[in-house]
Amino acid sequence: MADADSLTIRPAGESDVPAVLSLYAQPAFDRGDVLTPAEATAIFQRFRAYPDYTLYVAEQGDIAVGSFALLVMDNIGHRGTPSAIVEDVVVAPGHQGRGVGASMMRFALARAREKGCYKLALSSNARREAAHAFYEGLGFERHGYSFRVDLSEHAE
Repeated sequence: MADADSLTIRPAGESDVPAVLSLYAQPAFDRGDVLTPAEATAIFQRFRAYPDYTLYVAEQGDIAVGSFALLVMDNIGHRGTPSAIVEDVVVAPGHQGRGVGASMMRFALARAREKGCYKLALSSNARREAAHAFYEGLGFERHGYSFRVDLSEHAE
């Protein structure tokens, strides 16, 4: 757990985009099929238009070893109580199993609680059984079903 002890988690800045893209390029995430830095920076700049959408980096020293995005959404349902979604959780291969992912998820849970959210949700590919065990070990429960439509293949 030495990694988690020296970990800093902070909101990403534009200068972090190349490091985050490098994390996404690993085989277990996007298999090298990532945006260019310019494309990613343009999207990162659009995050500012969202009321509460933040890309975070987890770093040791000056090295990004993990990242995730946290979106807090206002709701009309649930008596106006907001909810949160975690997306794009990634840890550098050499740092996996050292508490980095757990630290990032505890951080996300704390932020969601601070914002008064009634839940923090995430989705995980059905084939990623090790990831499922990881999330369950942090207190996440399987709940309902996740559905999706691949819009690039689905005609109206």
